[in-house]
Amino acid sequence: MLTAVAGPGHPLDWHLHLVWLLVVLALIAGYLWLTSASGSEPRSPATARQRFLFVTGAVLLGASVTWPLGDLAAHWLLIALVLQRLLLMLAVPPLLILGTPRPLLVRLTRPVPVDAVLRVVVRPIPAIAIVTVVAVATLTTGAVSWAARSSVAQVLLELVVLGAGFVLWAPVLHELPGAPKLSALGRGAYLIVQSIVPSFLSIVWIFARHPLYPAFAHPGKVISMSPLLDQQLSGFVAKLGTIAVLWTVAFVVMTRAESADRAGRDSEPMMWSDVERELERADRRERRHGWRDLLPPSQDPS
Repeated sequence: MLTAVAGPGHPLDWHLHLVWLLVVLALIAGYLWLTSASGSEPRSPATARQRFLFVTGAVLLGASVTWPLGDLAAHWLLIALVLQRLLLMLAVPPLLILGTPRPLLVRLTRPVPVDAVLRVVVRPIPAIAIVTVVAVATLTTGAVSWAARSSVAQVLLELVVLGAGFVLWAPVLHELPGAPKLSALGRGAYLIVQSIVPSFLSIVWIFARHPLYPAFAHPGKVISMSPLLDQQLSGFVAKLGTIAVLWTVAFVVMTRAESADRAGRDSEPMMWSDVERELERADRRERRHGWRDLLPPSQDPS
């Protein structure tokens, strides 16, 4: 059953987002426990930089889905929803991935269902398709109104957007084990496409002649801004924010690769965990083929 959200009062009325607060605290506590160097359990020690990145990502996750930004994004301002989505898709996932030690990433992605998903989303074309579908579907008027009426729907859509953020960065962050090593030019081109295709709705917002989202129809109640102005500013923020982040990362990736080439070194060396993951996948394929060979011809699933 969906939980109804109380009707809007004042834009800055405080609400306790207990579930999200517990999730963020559990995320940080679990990370610190798994990456501590003490104890008898096998751990994956993290550097100070990794801990800073991961905790920063977790804090940004909490800030994006709780008061005040989470409430403004659900009931009051489209521009707040855009800022929330920029954090959930462009900031939180890369910080969490870069902050996780590689041995821990290997353990977390080893289960067969997780690895099966990873093999798909690390490829640029499926990643672009998934991010585009999520970006458009979660910003339809029906989805936005649903999130405004139901706290469960609000959390579900936030989780979907966060998941799309991990998909967006999967082809770029080679920290993920078994990911294909795209060239610097390939990663740069991928990021540029991701900055253009999924954000085409921002053009609609900029040039629309009337507000498109009844959930944000609160004229003058939030910083004396009309819903139409809110919508137009949201279009500019969504487009420019996405381009600024992804194009900057593309520039850094290609610049580092060029510097590595000049220095005569490999900017993306092959890791043993990549080889190990490919061997595990090959072993699973071999076992599947062996199982099929044991079946009578009439029972062969292929």
